[in-house]
Parts: sequence; C-alpha cells; structure tokens
Amino acid sequence: METRRILMRSLAVAVVIASVIWTTTAQDKKVKESCCTQVSTAKLTDPILNIRLQHESLPCVKAVIFETERGDSCSDPRQPWVKEKVKNFRAQRNKP
Repeated sequence: METRRILMRSLAVAVVIASVIWTTTAQDKKVKESCCTQVSTAKLTDPILNIRLQHESLPCVKAVIFETERGDSCSDPRQPWVKEKVKNFRAQRNKP
C-alpha cells in the first residue's frame, strides 16, 4: 500500500515536470520567431506600411518594428531618425 502511494506521487511529480518543460520550450520557440532580439541603427529608406512598438520582455528587446514591402525591420527606438519616422507616419495616418 505504501509503495503504491509513493509510486503515484512520483508519477504525479514527473507529469508536472514534463508539462512545465514542454510548455516552456513551446513558448520560447514562439517568442523567438515573432519578436526582435536585436535592433539596427541603420536608417530605413523603404516605404513604411505599418509600425509596431515592441516592449522589452527577454529575449525580446525594446524596438520599433517598421513593416515594409521587403519585410519587417527592427530599429532602435532611441535613434532620432526612428522618432522622426514614427512621428511622420502617425501624422500621415491621421490626415483626413
């Protein structure tokens, strides 16, 4: 009887550990594929279709994501040119 109780506890602990590991690895893969893990300081010259702001949540870094026809570009939000692009994009979008 005691052996059966120990076996059931061990099995429950193993299931919890396995589910935590599985959930953690699934989330890591999803996050890494959908966020910027580093930013560029190079000026963007492509026409901007949309802008997204990304907050820091490791492994993701704080970034401005410019969506262009050639794909997404992760830019440093502290760069003066980035601030200007965001300001101009929002002004264009708010025009009647």
